Amino acid sequence: MNNENEIKLLVVDDHPMVLEGMRVMLQQISFARLTAVASNAFEAIEALRQYPEIAVAIVDINLPDISGIALTEKIRREFPQVKVLAMSTFNERSYISQMIQNGASGYLVKSASKEEIEEAILCAHEGKMYLSAELQASGSKVFDLSGKLPLLTSREKEVLQLIAEGMTNPQIAQQLFISLHTVDSHRKNLLTKFEVNNTAGLIKLAAKYNMI
Repeated sequence: MNNENEIKLLVVDDHPMVLEGMRVMLQQISFARLTAVASNAFEAIEALRQYPEIAVAIVDINLPDISGIALTEKIRREFPQVKVLAMSTFNERSYISQMIQNGASGYLVKSASKEEIEEAILCAHEGKMYLSAELQASGSKVFDLSGKLPLLTSREKEVLQLIAEGMTNPQIAQQLFISLHTVDSHRKNLLTKFEVNNTAGLIKLAAKYNMI
C-alpha cells in the first residue's frame, strides 16, 4: 500500500509507555501510519483539527480531562469522518456498550496482538464493527447487540434514565424544566428508536443494552 492509501491514525492515551508501545506496534503494520499522538482529549481534538487526513482514532477510555466515552461522542459530532476504536484494560460490558453507544466502531483491550490491531483498524476504516477476540471468547453478547444499539441524543438519554427510575411524564418535565409535550415527544422517539410498543419493553431493552 503506498503512502496515499495508508490509513492515518491518532492514538490517545495518557501513559507514555502505552503510546510508545502502540508506536512500535503500528510501525509493523504496512497499511497504517501513526500521524499523531495525544495524552488527553484536548490534545486529541487539536490533532484532529491539525491533521484532517486522520481516518481512525484509537482512544483510551481513561483520560485525565474527560473520559474516552465523552471524547468519542465529541469526535463523532465534530469529526464524523473519523472512526474511533476504544482501547482499555477494562473487560466490562458497560464500558463497551457506552463507547459503542457514543459512536465507537470497535473495542480493543490493551493486550491485543498486532493481528488484532490490524483487523480492528481495517474493520473501523471500512465502517464495520470490531470487538477484541478476548471479548468474543468471553461470551460477551455486545458484538451481537452493537449493530442494534439506537443512537440517542443527550436529552433522550436523560429522559430514558428518568423513565427507568419510574418517573411519570409530568415529573420528568418538572425535573428537566421542559414542557409536558416535549417529554411526550422524547418518549415516543425512544419507543420508535428501540422498536418497542410500551415503557416496559423500552426499559427491558435499554437494560439489556446496558444503557440504564
